[in-house]
Amino acid sequence: MTRSPSPDPADGAPGTLARRLGTGDAVVIGLGSMIGAGVFAAFGPAAAAAGSGLLPALALAALVAYCNATSSARLAARHPASGGTYVYGRERLGEFWGYLAGWGFVVGKTASCAAMALTVGAYAWPGHEHLVAVAAVAAITAVDYAGVHKAAWVTRLIVAVVLVVLAVAVAACLTGGRPAPVASAGATAGGVLQAAGLLFFAFAGYARIATLGEEVRDPARTIPRAIPVALGVTLVVYAAVAFALLATLGPGGLARSAAPVADAVRAAGAGGLVALVTVGAATAALGSLLALVLGVSRTVLAMARDGHLPRPLDAVHPRFRVPHRAALAVGAVVAVVAGTADVRGAIGFSSFGVLVYYAIANASALTLSADEGRPPRAVPVIGLAGCLLLAFSLPLPSVLAGAGVLAAGAAAWAARRAWRRSS
Repeated sequence: MTRSPSPDPADGAPGTLARRLGTGDAVVIGLGSMIGAGVFAAFGPAAAAAGSGLLPALALAALVAYCNATSSARLAARHPASGGTYVYGRERLGEFWGYLAGWGFVVGKTASCAAMALTVGAYAWPGHEHLVAVAAVAAITAVDYAGVHKAAWVTRLIVAVVLVVLAVAVAACLTGGRPAPVASAGATAGGVLQAAGLLFFAFAGYARIATLGEEVRDPARTIPRAIPVALGVTLVVYAAVAFALLATLGPGGLARSAAPVADAVRAAGAGGLVALVTVGAATAALGSLLALVLGVSRTVLAMARDGHLPRPLDAVHPRFRVPHRAALAVGAVVAVVAGTADVRGAIGFSSFGVLVYYAIANASALTLSADEGRPPRAVPVIGLAGCLLLAFSLPLPSVLAGAGVLAAGAAAWAARRAWRRSS
């Protein structure tokens, strides 16, 4: 099922979002999503799964992410509207597949938002994580409400701080002392696949560029440029950090670390930098939270426009030109979850949802014709197969939780469709 391209709303049209973001802004938002709290925490669990195969796992995650980014960029240029794969699946594959992608994205990323907020609290004020998390959500929601251009400038500042912190930490690790290596298990194919699935979660932020398709200038040019640039910079940063951590802690020590960057700096004899790393981790989590809230609120707007979520959420502020009701709704839900529960265990299930989301994106890209800018056919094929392989290689509880959430969403869609037919 292929429809005509989604409308390209002009800046100033009532009920549409304002096109205020250039290529640089879009790249920064993607970097803020990817170079976030994951770089300070994801390598430990990945090393525990992959053992000495951490770097091959990182390369595999990057390959799948590249295929997904290429497919997403071509689709976003063809359908420059808010919603990302929710829009692509709906336009290219049919209403159900678009809905399923949007459902998985909103539910999974809402849990991730709460996890990022709690990460801010854990670093900024240990023992008072929930209080700080709610305050962080309120502040980020206010930034989103004030306009995406302001949010891009805040993200730019956060990305700059995090990159400086990581550069200092990597330099300290590579020039400092070397502790005795800790024994680790050898790499297995299953372990490398599971680690790649966990690390993919940290690469998935380029979706935020696509979900902002209605707010970038000249999306047909801006989005295909911004996504690969953001992904490439992120890969370089992640590879440098992974190499430094392995050189300092070894695979075994990295697998046992809850705060690997801080532990590596301490082990290298630069304990004075631990406070700087702590500030960087909290700042990175804040940047991830901002980018996640932006992406989720835009997908909520797109789904509300089509009646899959409450219609009142389909509203654009007349002055700030942002989906203010969707932003407030997302902020409220995230604040409640972050203030009442520890949702960091939901990151695995969120990874499952993100991989399914991109599987639908790659399937959508396969329907593009040559005139519509279809990528080389091998790209979406590898992306689709890679997403499904990594999704079902995740820990079993994550797979069961993610599949259960998707099944619940599918049941809700079927019930709503039956009700509409009967009425």
